[in-house]
Amino acid sequence: MAEYYLISQLPSLDGLAENANLPITHDRFLQLCEQLLNKKALAEMAKITLNPPRDGEKTASAVVSQWLENERMLRLALGKLRADKMNKPFDCELQAFPAAVQQAARTAIEIENPMDAEKFLNRRRLDFLESLRPTDAFSQEFVFYFSLKLRLLERIRQFDTRTGENAYRTIYNSIIHGERTEVLQ
Repeated sequence: MAEYYLISQLPSLDGLAENANLPITHDRFLQLCEQLLNKKALAEMAKITLNPPRDGEKTASAVVSQWLENERMLRLALGKLRADKMNKPFDCELQAFPAAVQQAARTAIEIENPMDAEKFLNRRRLDFLESLRPTDAFSQEFVFYFSLKLRLLERIRQFDTRTGENAYRTIYNSIIHGERTEVLQ
């Protein structure tokens, strides 16, 4: 029942222009969740991330588990293809990625402009997330889906072309010259 009250207060995230301000922040969303969800649901919310652990992790949520697994495989496939392209070793336990993940990674690798590649990957991520959208719009799974979508949309809006190009050049040069340089924001 709490999910109904929570979800009925949430704005739609569908059809937003790429640069439009989001109608709610993730912090405000979490405040609403803390008021209306039980401890078990809040514990599951804490597992939601756009950066999955490398070794994989199951959660009680089908949406969150599928998101984490797909994102993990996509990142591993990207890492493997990038390493192969530079003739570098890449420790990857999984050798066979799903065809859709492999194709997305190959396409992203072939895109010359890093910002365009990231836009392509984000479009793919949004499409995949949309495929996970629960049919019951007043369920806990929908709350988890909403959290993922909001986080992804916030992340997309944080991209800055100039900062990204500088970071890319720094990382690329450190790889080429064998240095370990980290980019801090």
